[in-house]
Amino acid sequence: MASRLVAAAASSSSAPPLARLISRRRLAGGADPHGPAKVNLWEDPMSPSKWKEEHFVLASLSMWGGLIYGGFTFFAGGKKENKGEAVPAQA
Repeated sequence: MASRLVAAAASSSSAPPLARLISRRRLAGGADPHGPAKVNLWEDPMSPSKWKEEHFVLASLSMWGGLIYGGFTFFAGGKKENKGEAVPAQA
C-alpha cells in the first residue's frame, strides 16, 4: 500500500512527492465557535440555555430523581412507626 502511494506521488509532476503524502483536514472546522459560549452550571445557575450539555443532563436527572423519590414517599406515606404494645417477657 505504501509503495503504491510513493509511486503515485513520484509520478505526478504537479506537486512535490512528499507534499502529496501529507494528509490534510479539509472541512474540519469543528473548533470554530458557532454560537454563544457554554458555561458551567455553577457560573450561571439561572440560565439553563447557557449551560454545558453534560451539566444540563446531570441537573435534569437530579431533578427527575428528586421528583420521583418525593412522589413515592408522599404517596406511600413515608416512614410508618410501629405502635404495637410491648409484650412482657415470660420467665
